[in-house]
Amino acid sequence: MDNAADQSSVLRAIAISSISSPSFTQTDRQTAYAILDELKRYNGRISLALQWLLSERHVYEGHDITTQTKLLALDLIAGFLQKGYNNLNNENDRLQLRDSILKAARMASSGNESNSNEARVLAKKLAAILQGLVVRDFPQRWPTFIQDVFKPLSAGGLWCDEPSLAASNQQIGVHICLECLKLIAEDCTDSDYNANISTQRRNDVLIGLNEVSREFLPLLFQLLEQYPMLQQAKLTLHNMNTFLLQNNRTIQSLSSDERAQYEEQMRLRQAAGQMIADTLLTLSHFCTSMPIAWMLEGYPDFIAAMMHLFRENDCEIQIRAAECIEELAVRGKLEYAQWIRFLVELPAAIGEANNMASTSHDIDTKMLLVKGQVNNIPDMLAAQVGFHKILSRMLSIILSSHVGHITSNKATMEGKGGDFARLTNFVRLLVEILQHPSGRICSEQVTLWSMLLRDPQISRSGLLPPYAQQILSCYMNQLVKVRWADVEEETHPLYKVLEASFDDEEDYDSWMSDLRSRSSLLFKFIGHVAPAIAAETLNERLKTCLAAHGNGHPLNFLDPNSQQLTQKSDAVIQFEALTQPFETVLAGIPPWTLDDQSTPPKDQENYEAIRSRTRAALAEFSQNLINWAPDYLWLRFRRASLLECLKYYWKYEPSTLLQGVDSLIRYIGLADEWSAPNLAGAGLVGDERMSGETIGLKKKSGVSLVVIAKHVPEHLVPWLTELSNATSSLLASPGLIPMNQMHLYEFLTCVASAVEDPSARAGFIANVLSSPLETLRSAEVQQQISSPEALIAALGIAAVGENPQNATNPEYVRRVTLAYNLSFTALNRLLSVGKRCNEAARKRGSGIGILQAMPGTAPHVFIDEGPVSLQDLAALDPFCPLWPQILPSLIALTNSVLGMWKPEYQAVLLRHQWQRYALAISDDEAYTSKNHDKSSGGVFGEGGTAGSVVSGTDRRDTNLLPKWSGWLNELRNTCFQMFGLLATSRALFAPEVRDMYPALVSAMVDSENLKAMEHRHFSQYLKHIGELLMVSCPSTLYPTHLGPIIGPILEHIRYRLEFTWSPVLTAYSPQGDRLARSTSETATSALTSNECLQAAELASANGTTWYSWWYAHCGLFVGDLDKVTADAAVEKYRVDLGRVFSDVLQSALALKGDWALVLANRAKEEQASKRNDTSTLFTGPKSKIYMDDGKELNADGTPKSEHQSSIDARKLMRINGLCHFLLLENESIAGNLTLTVIQSLGYPDEYTVRRITKICHRILETVAFSPQYTDLLGRQMFSQAIKNIVTEPKWMVGLEWSMINIVRDIYCRLVLGQILLPGGQGAAAQQPNIGQSKDQYEQAKTVDEPLHGGGILQYASQVPRQILADIPGVGASMVEQMEESLRTKRSAKDQKDAVRDILRVASDNVKDMFLSTTGGAESLGAAAGIFGRAGENESLLHTKTKQSAVPALPEKLVTRSQMERKNRATNLEQPEGLSAFHIE
Repeated sequence: MDNAADQSSVLRAIAISSISSPSFTQTDRQTAYAILDELKRYNGRISLALQWLLSERHVYEGHDITTQTKLLALDLIAGFLQKGYNNLNNENDRLQLRDSILKAARMASSGNESNSNEARVLAKKLAAILQGLVVRDFPQRWPTFIQDVFKPLSAGGLWCDEPSLAASNQQIGVHICLECLKLIAEDCTDSDYNANISTQRRNDVLIGLNEVSREFLPLLFQLLEQYPMLQQAKLTLHNMNTFLLQNNRTIQSLSSDERAQYEEQMRLRQAAGQMIADTLLTLSHFCTSMPIAWMLEGYPDFIAAMMHLFRENDCEIQIRAAECIEELAVRGKLEYAQWIRFLVELPAAIGEANNMASTSHDIDTKMLLVKGQVNNIPDMLAAQVGFHKILSRMLSIILSSHVGHITSNKATMEGKGGDFARLTNFVRLLVEILQHPSGRICSEQVTLWSMLLRDPQISRSGLLPPYAQQILSCYMNQLVKVRWADVEEETHPLYKVLEASFDDEEDYDSWMSDLRSRSSLLFKFIGHVAPAIAAETLNERLKTCLAAHGNGHPLNFLDPNSQQLTQKSDAVIQFEALTQPFETVLAGIPPWTLDDQSTPPKDQENYEAIRSRTRAALAEFSQNLINWAPDYLWLRFRRASLLECLKYYWKYEPSTLLQGVDSLIRYIGLADEWSAPNLAGAGLVGDERMSGETIGLKKKSGVSLVVIAKHVPEHLVPWLTELSNATSSLLASPGLIPMNQMHLYEFLTCVASAVEDPSARAGFIANVLSSPLETLRSAEVQQQISSPEALIAALGIAAVGENPQNATNPEYVRRVTLAYNLSFTALNRLLSVGKRCNEAARKRGSGIGILQAMPGTAPHVFIDEGPVSLQDLAALDPFCPLWPQILPSLIALTNSVLGMWKPEYQAVLLRHQWQRYALAISDDEAYTSKNHDKSSGGVFGEGGTAGSVVSGTDRRDTNLLPKWSGWLNELRNTCFQMFGLLATSRALFAPEVRDMYPALVSAMVDSENLKAMEHRHFSQYLKHIGELLMVSCPSTLYPTHLGPIIGPILEHIRYRLEFTWSPVLTAYSPQGDRLARSTSETATSALTSNECLQAAELASANGTTWYSWWYAHCGLFVGDLDKVTADAAVEKYRVDLGRVFSDVLQSALALKGDWALVLANRAKEEQASKRNDTSTLFTGPKSKIYMDDGKELNADGTPKSEHQSSIDARKLMRINGLCHFLLLENESIAGNLTLTVIQSLGYPDEYTVRRITKICHRILETVAFSPQYTDLLGRQMFSQAIKNIVTEPKWMVGLEWSMINIVRDIYCRLVLGQILLPGGQGAAAQQPNIGQSKDQYEQAKTVDEPLHGGGILQYASQVPRQILADIPGVGASMVEQMEESLRTKRSAKDQKDAVRDILRVASDNVKDMFLSTTGGAESLGAAAGIFGRAGENESLLHTKTKQSAVPALPEKLVTRSQMERKNRATNLEQPEGLSAFHIE
């Protein structure tokens, strides 16, 4: 590069790499790329780059490569700034580089093509280089930055000589200045504070800019003042266009002189508009993060200018101006006077902009007409959608970010004074904007209205009620879906507005889903704040819809065969949009408006009038809905949905309830009126085929019936006999689908649960379930479930093995299906009814069993915390007496279903070409193993997995093979749920089932059954049996009833998890190589049809060899599934196993779920007591509505029940008892539990490990005092936590602090004699030493109270010390220093920082040692994936050691304000201008 020939070769390489020419071969291009790559390493590249920058032109063989060459030069300089500039020690070198860049910028600003696109690209690059110099040198080393850059171009700067020239031939210089300021603002406020620029450097730059802001802000304002130039150019063009149109001429007919004049005005318009837009873009960054006084205080008045520019649509100027004000408002720092100014001036400015919109549209229209683009004339409203959207958001943010200004003004809250009038005018403007036909505009205000309605002060003031009806109506209007085909076909009246608002149908659907989700809370708040207005609005909307569409009109988009309305019909769409607002508004209406027994809020005015209006409107509303009798199927479907919404009204006024229930029952019994069945959505009912549309109506009616019965069962009890007769006749009808049979059983159960007489209630339930019980006890069903062989035969698996044609024989498939439905339907009905009875029992019994508190010294002594007879349990749960009849069959079925997966059966089934599919996952499980977007269409959609497990066929076909997996899943999950129901109802602990308990335990925890389960089975097992059993078992029965079940489960899960993760962890250990990883991928992939014979051989061997292989594959047989989906399924079930285990343990240890709520309530009460403020007991999360009825609320916002204290006391007793039992009463259970938790810390799944860390803290709080646990905690748990941090695997990123906190908790409790708050939180409390011994401590008073912090190990363990000291590079002295720090600085932050510091040293030494011995290239590379070592940018350990790319300067900055104070003290003359900067 040192001679002309070398430079010529580089220029040739630039030309070849950037010019498309057939004369350049592929070899030429490869050579060129090699030369350019070598250039990046050339030592003299910066001098060469500067030389290129300062050259006027670069030409190669007639090709102008000036821009390409200069861009390459700037890239080289940018790289130097990042890596080499900080090493420049010579001030002259820095000055030379700076002067060269400024000179290049001046050359670009004054070039002949200074306004071309290439010039703007080059200008952006130059601005980026200038910004890089500024953030490194300004202000200490470059105090004249603003003067050098903002001097006029003629004086050696970059700025325009006159503001008017900024839109002509000096535009590029201005653009460089604006872009540079914008980039400085971004880098010094928005970037990663720990990566590029040091905090001190940022502060210096920002302080420097603030000191000289008065020098450049007026210059920016002058650019905005050139708006008249843009107006004049537009007016001149408009006059020209008008003249042309009046003379029937177009642009093509212009003479050369006329064309030159026309194009000059066009150029001036574009340049002026771009200049103003660039200025506003820079100002928006100032508004985001620079001192707010820059825009709001003193001269120039940027706010007035921005509001004035609302009227200009060129170059999106109005949008940029609104964004500036939005950025100011979103900061929430406007003072009251400034905020009021916006309230006053914005409506006027928007009004002026609206008045100018038609003029601007006329100008643009004539411009297109003279160009001959008649078809491209935009709709005026559509053209303004972008501006209106930002306006809506900006206006809403001005209020939502300054709610405090509203609530703090007493006069405003009372509806008095001028400010209230101004605020009302502003709110009126917001409501008017809601009328915009584009949904994008109203969706920008959802958050604002929800916030205002939720605020108790604002909602009770007179600000919002006048607009409640308009707000509710506007959002209800937007919920009506648009047929996107109408937009694409341009038949929708607002298709242009919709096209401007949404990119495509997917974008529209996504927006609609988001709007419906966000508006639910808004509707609920409106119903709560303005119940009468909301009720009247709903009533009017329903009457309007019924009048216009109640009879199906306009009868469009009819099904061609049945002439029924479809989902695309206008009438159906209109009623579909009513369901959500009706549901949520009615849910939000306060009880006092409908119930005379409920007391209205103390400050509620005119509550009698509101109550009267609300009742009258809802009475008419319900009557209209009841009277509506649509003839079309889809309108009936919508009516069923709307009837369900009335449950909130019927709770207080049930006069029309029975008619609504009768309508739903009639819908369930309707015949199929869809004359031509839609086979794609059809279902099989006996021997008849029913259309999918009719099935949908029946299902919806059944669901609505159950929901209503659950909500208002007490009002249906008087008609229980009539309802029973009606449902019985319906159940006997031949056309009833199985799902509706279940719905009717659940409906009757919900109603019966409200019967007051326990014996009558139990008798009715027994009568309802007599048929399913009889079926379950029948000889046919008993034969089917008697053994795995019998079940295999009953499902047709054996017959298919004998004759494969049976799998598709229609008659045989029908017979097997009916046989399966016989047993499953009976069991499922029992489960459904049992669940409903249990739910009602928990409400009736206040949440947990039979509450009987024994008076005495103890506040809560429960005499029923033990075995309770089924007859006593029946007082609350009428289902309980039926368990002795159910259990024998349930036990037999469980053994049979689980037994099918035992190795001896798998060995047989896997060998057969068709029988093996009985063991496969279902198409639905394959579908859920991957994430899908809405376009996939579900399992049976275009992107679904139907027909992928059993290739070419799915469960809808007349084929047994794909049905087996679903059937077995249903049977297995039903069994698990039945056992869970048995536990939650406490029937499991009743004396009447004592004799069956051994068989029940054997079925649930038989070692062969446990081992034989797949991971997906075992995860369900843990959820439905393990978790529910632990939280439901009475504390006195833990040893006798819980221990025999939970012990084997914990022993097995340790075994299962170890074999599941072992192949993965071994392959990706530091010693693992490429071959091991390749082998691991094979050993952990799912079992497919092609590998069944080898798997069958392994299954025949049984024993550890089989289970280790099978668990490594997650016990998953995926049939013919593709490899990508199969691998996704394996990984899903692998991590799900650990996740479910951690979730179950969290529930058992009160770290989540109902038990965690008890602790949250207690913490809430303790906090209220400490603060002596009981008001917090009546509040909950801010996202919920609370009825001000004087009742205390739980921590989650739900109201406390009458017996809440007893409920919480019983749960607290179980929390303490279960924790003690699991960890201190049974050595086998405690050992397996603790070891499994420790092992789980090392499994690479963030979800699991994050939750396991919380469990570790609870274990430490409970057992740290016990010497028996010292080795488990101090050696094994401590070592695993240390390993996770020191090895820094990528999967640990984000978990480091949680893991460090475990290390801290262990070390404090086992070594230092310090206790922590629950969860390892808070500062450590040091326990005093006993005597002179430094390693013996007094036990904490909370040793027997783990929930208050637990205890410590009285005699300090040396194990954690030794483990730390043995890590290479640490040593005993460093451990002693850490301990001293932990003793003297006991805050959580200080202690965790001390632990992090020593572990950082350990991590660095371990890494260096590993690299020196093995090289570790592959293990540390991308091939290791989540097992690779985290880089320093990701590592938490190295956050304090990271070096910023732009470090702080050694020179101290002294600001003007500091000098002023110094000068005043010494009576010196104040310096001015650039002399304000001073370097010490």
